[in-house]
Amino acid sequence: MSSDVNEAFALERSDQLEAARNWEGELRARLAAGTLERLPDGRYRVLTGWDAGEILSVRGIPQHGLDVSRGTAALYSSVPAWHNVGSVIPGGISDIDTVLEHGSIDYQVETVPALYSWNGETRTDEGLFHTVRSDTGASLGMVGSGYEVIQNRRAFEFLEELVNDSGVIWESAGALRGGKKVFVSMRLPRHVTVDAEGINDLVVPFIVAINSHDGRSPYQVVVTPWRPVCGNTERLAVADALTRWTVRHTRNATDRIHEARRTLGLSIKYFDRWAAEETALARTDLAIDEFSKMVDALWTPDDSATARSTRTREVRRDRLHSLFAEEAERTGRTAYAGERAVTGYLDHYAPIRPSAASGLKGNEQGARGLRLLEGTDDDLKTTAHRRLMLLRQR
Repeated sequence: MSSDVNEAFALERSDQLEAARNWEGELRARLAAGTLERLPDGRYRVLTGWDAGEILSVRGIPQHGLDVSRGTAALYSSVPAWHNVGSVIPGGISDIDTVLEHGSIDYQVETVPALYSWNGETRTDEGLFHTVRSDTGASLGMVGSGYEVIQNRRAFEFLEELVNDSGVIWESAGALRGGKKVFVSMRLPRHVTVDAEGINDLVVPFIVAINSHDGRSPYQVVVTPWRPVCGNTERLAVADALTRWTVRHTRNATDRIHEARRTLGLSIKYFDRWAAEETALARTDLAIDEFSKMVDALWTPDDSATARSTRTREVRRDRLHSLFAEEAERTGRTAYAGERAVTGYLDHYAPIRPSAASGLKGNEQGARGLRLLEGTDDDLKTTAHRRLMLLRQR
């Protein structure tokens, strides 16, 4: 049975709500049993067991991290999406202006001089500017004089040709971090199958374009295989195939965006090459000790690690081995199962600590979604992929 990225997000939201309720019940039980004590700041200290002395924060209902500057979550989707918020248009949209409107990303961005106060007078910093939303007046970032704004429509309109030419539909669009980061995604009209004669694993190909207005990150177009059975993003670097194309916000940036029309054709070829390599992994046996060696290669053990770091490493190894066992039960004890375990861990379980600078401090789920969107862990996934591909030569 297949689903898509948005259905996976909706299912994940349901699981998160249930987990939050379970956590609250567990918290009350541990307080009653005297194994936790409540601190004045609302956190809790563990009193017994291995984690005695550790400070815990309450796990509230996860937040979505989407922009709400206009009073509702800035998200359009063709199906109930992310966390059951935003504008849902069944069947999808093929018109770019309608997508921008329903995703609440139809605003312009302007640059205005950066001002500062000195001895009671307002002065202008000649070398710095603020990027500002035209609809709300909110500052999105601080940039230099060489920064070029890439307007949202210009950033995404070239993909509309794919809608007209190949029948793909805009799948979703939205804004994160108060509109500093915006995105659109398109699902290609064909699926990719890994090991059709064996495990017959279905993969859904997406193209995602990401624009930013914070002065910190480039405009990006990425191709992303999405594995519906577990919700993992399987974006990996394979031979001679582009998975990412970027443009910095400098002079003539908007002109260079249209070069993506040419390079995107190379990126789309990625899916066939990716499926061929994944099929090879699905036909390569992987022993438990080989999987352990790969884990240690990805997260090198530190002989001088503290007790806390050692415990964190043990928890990670246990989680990875559990994921490997689950995948192996479905697809066999293969290199493919090992790779799925690593991508699953990075996408759903690896600890993250959103910083204040990211605009998502305290919002772990929003930060995790942004990491998936931007491909923060792509290099680590590719390292695992390449290591496992070497096993074919045994």
